[in-house]
Amino acid sequence: MYKYCVYLFAFLVLFACDDRDDNVNEVNIRIRNISNINFDRVQVGEPDKIHENVGTDEFSDYLQYEEAYRYAFIEIQSGAEIYVLQPIDFVGETALPIGLYTYELDVNEEGEVLLEFKVD
Repeated sequence: MYKYCVYLFAFLVLFACDDRDDNVNEVNIRIRNISNINFDRVQVGEPDKIHENVGTDEFSDYLQYEEAYRYAFIEIQSGAEIYVLQPIDFVGETALPIGLYTYELDVNEEGEVLLEFKVD
């Protein structure tokens, strides 16, 4: 009986586990606020890609993108302040493959947006 239970447990462990990105069919990006200010609204790339209410050291939900890169246009609204990261171009960049990614965002003392790209 014990041997039967061990086999059943092993079977369940092997087939119940799946990787987070197994069911992903587009690029998915979330943000992590690593600054010391709360982000009320963050636009990542296109105007309809909005992450809202991301507190310090918190993650947003993932949003799906048809095409994305290791960096993007970022506009952060925190209270009455607006901080912007404006890429010049994407020359030499390759579009990200389907998967899960995080843009870790910070705002330094000069008000510059700093972006660190992470593969999840």
